Amino acid sequence: MVAAERKTADQRREEILVAAFDEFAEHGLHGTSTDVIARKAGVSQPYLFRLFGTKKELYLESVRRCLRETLELFREASAGKTGEEALDAMGRAYVGLLEDRRRLRAQMQASSFALDTVYAEGQRRYVESLSAYARQFLGQVAKPKVEQVSGLEPERIRNFFAFGMLLNVFASMNLLAEPAPWAKQLLEACLGPAGERTSR
Repeated sequence: MVAAERKTADQRREEILVAAFDEFAEHGLHGTSTDVIARKAGVSQPYLFRLFGTKKELYLESVRRCLRETLELFREASAGKTGEEALDAMGRAYVGLLEDRRRLRAQMQASSFALDTVYAEGQRRYVESLSAYARQFLGQVAKPKVEQVSGLEPERIRNFFAFGMLLNVFASMNLLAEPAPWAKQLLEACLGPAGERTSR
């Protein structure tokens, strides 16, 4: 009989984070059981705490990972592009991302928990990172927060962030795949007609 290969702490950590993402996205911090996460990941609850310390730290790491992956999606979508083209590509990529209901729930949970100062720091860092990235690939000279970007007015950057939040709300109401007429008008005003979005 061949002995099963023993997994490293890093592999176990990855499996726990995958299980935690699903559970936290579905039930939030307070509604999620670390025992359920441990069982889904195939580890004991004490081992879970040995790797992450506390339930709060596991939750924060899950949120950080989700936000890092979102930022990476923006990097991939905007590769080789500048200005409006880059912002448009990022916006379209985000629409696709929100088709994953788990990810949408995870981001909405993270936003709601940011009302607590303990969790707000992670959200602030994410928005700051996204702002810095937008300034970088758009060729902006570093300035405080989000300011004018190489040919793009500050209002355009503001609208980019505002539209992202609107997409979250629309996705939570299932208005992206089959938008109601009023929702379709708003989406087209920001992204253009559906055919135009897919052809770019």
